[in-house]
Amino acid sequence: MLAPAPATFSALRHRNFRLFLGGQFLSLCGTWIQQVAHGWLVLELTDSAFAVGLVTTLGSLPILLFTLYGGVVADRVDRHRFLMLLQSLMLVEALILGTLVATHRITVEWVMVLATMFGLLAAFEVPVRQAFTADMVGKDDLMNAIALNSSAFNLARVVGPSIAGLVIAGAGIATCFFVNAVSYLAVLAGLLKMDFGPVPPPAERRDVRSALREGFAYVLGNRWPRALAFLIAGFSIFGFPFMTMAPVLARDVLGVGAAGYAALIASIGLGAASAAIFVAGWGTRFRKGRMLAWTSVLFGVTLTLAAVAHHFAASLVLFTAAGWTMAANGILANTLLQIHAPDHLRGRVMGVYSFLVLGLAPLGSLQAGWIAEHLGVEWSMGLGGLACVAIAGWTVFTLQPGREQPGRAASGAETAGETTPAP
Repeated sequence: MLAPAPATFSALRHRNFRLFLGGQFLSLCGTWIQQVAHGWLVLELTDSAFAVGLVTTLGSLPILLFTLYGGVVADRVDRHRFLMLLQSLMLVEALILGTLVATHRITVEWVMVLATMFGLLAAFEVPVRQAFTADMVGKDDLMNAIALNSSAFNLARVVGPSIAGLVIAGAGIATCFFVNAVSYLAVLAGLLKMDFGPVPPPAERRDVRSALREGFAYVLGNRWPRALAFLIAGFSIFGFPFMTMAPVLARDVLGVGAAGYAALIASIGLGAASAAIFVAGWGTRFRKGRMLAWTSVLFGVTLTLAAVAHHFAASLVLFTAAGWTMAANGILANTLLQIHAPDHLRGRVMGVYSFLVLGLAPLGSLQAGWIAEHLGVEWSMGLGGLACVAIAGWTVFTLQPGREQPGRAASGAETAGETTPAP
């Protein structure tokens, strides 16, 4: 029997989670390699900041339309098997994209079609994968598992773009897509090796409208989930698109090429990975609501400063800080929503979360691209940062009179108060 793991890595006591995390890390490295290559490819094909935002919008649009239904599906299927199917189809998408680039048949229209295909798969994969975490570790180690997943995600954000810059320069863009296709084999191998007991029967099959209504009633009918939903929605529209505009900032403002763009993305990952490790090790020592408030405000401030910093070194520092605050914010929001969600609603709650984080991205990417096209990328990022400060400030102000901070995760009385409707 394994010895108890240190608190920072307690979720690794679960064999299934260890298998998943290892494969997921390699797959995420491939995903980030593809994302860097994807943005650079669109810029080369179109020479348009708006086109970069438009392609990102098309990739996120299916998430906007279908991720809530994906949450319903996540509560009805064998999540383990369904996740293997979705990962396999994502592998096929990467292969097609790489083949089109390698054979010089790629067009921006093909990029748009494949981005939409990937978005449709992600609309189901994200809520299923988020809910699957609790299947692997249970609720006791859930926050730790979410933080370690975020660590892997953001460490891959450092490793992937660093590799992408070298691969683009040395082997061409097509190779990046083929590398991503191979990386999916790692997560599929981990999923195949997992061992689960008897699968419980699926949830009662109610009609989709009633199932969705029940999920929304939980989120909107409770004080903190409702506040988190507003905060996440605002950041998805005005804050997170700064990553979509990174290639434009790198080329037109900072004057660096693909390697510099990759370094900017990697700096976000470096900050985010350190934030994830911090939350995994010390997150229970702080009031999550207060920490969420501070990271929300600081994210907006950092983004605003990054918009006016025209030096590459300063931009790297500020992008690192933006990555730290963004990741800490996301981990806390995800944990608070998921750890208190009833088991039969977890898929739908994660569907709502995925809808807010990813589904609203089309609006964010579109507005960021439009502003960058007409006013400049500095205005796009700066106005987004100021909007995030305003949203965070308003959220904190409206919650302050009730003084209902989410609990410290140790006390049942404290955690029960986190989802209690305001009086």
